[in-house]
Amino acid sequence: MKNLPRLGVNIDHVATLRNARGENYPSPLRAALLCKEYGADGITAHLREDRRHINDGDILEIKKKVDLPLNFEMAPTSEMLQIAIKTKPNACCIVPEKREEVTTEGGIDVIRNHKSLVNLIRELKDNSIRVSLFIDPSNDQITAAKDIGADIIEIHTGEFCKNVHLGLNFESSFEKIKEASFFANHMGLEVHLGHGITFESIEKLSEIEEIKEFNIGHFIISESIFLGLKDTIYEFKRLIEKGRTSK
Repeated sequence: MKNLPRLGVNIDHVATLRNARGENYPSPLRAALLCKEYGADGITAHLREDRRHINDGDILEIKKKVDLPLNFEMAPTSEMLQIAIKTKPNACCIVPEKREEVTTEGGIDVIRNHKSLVNLIRELKDNSIRVSLFIDPSNDQITAAKDIGADIIEIHTGEFCKNVHLGLNFESSFEKIKEASFFANHMGLEVHLGHGITFESIEKLSEIEEIKEFNIGHFIISESIFLGLKDTIYEFKRLIEKGRTSK
């Protein structure tokens, strides 16, 4: 079927496992190459300021050796801006970052950070890098993202996915994502989804026609312990198609 949402695989947690023992394995580069072999449409990697998982060398190797679009997640800092310009990824996804958090806890506040984001986005686009903003499903944030020149928004799906996982009512959180996706698409922004997505939540999210890409990391890497990377990616691709065609 044509025009299915793309599947981007976040390989951060391969690096987390590597760093736990201070070894040079498992290799994020090898994981990225296998993701390509098994049908992933893109690779995502978040170079955090504290380098807790992916490091600078990983980013350079992946960009050089993996023939898939690289979605470079980064905090809105001058250091990360310079690394992005040097690396030339397909896109940069700007995310909020706190040293004390385990993982990204929510979307960036585009309205509050308007002044600093404008200059950063301009420099990225001047270097032919597409710009994505990781935001909560809010029309005000989407409007602000459009106003400052973003090409893409990635909507934070954490609340919805957590509700699905815990067996709680998820309709309200799903409707927020659905309505935000429609609004963003109407504004001329490409719409991606990410955070906390599992086999249980992907099919429902795939019903949203405006979604062009899913970025999934923690579940793919953890489920690969049991199913293997190949079958985990295959299953996500199957569920994406099932969700898109079941309406």
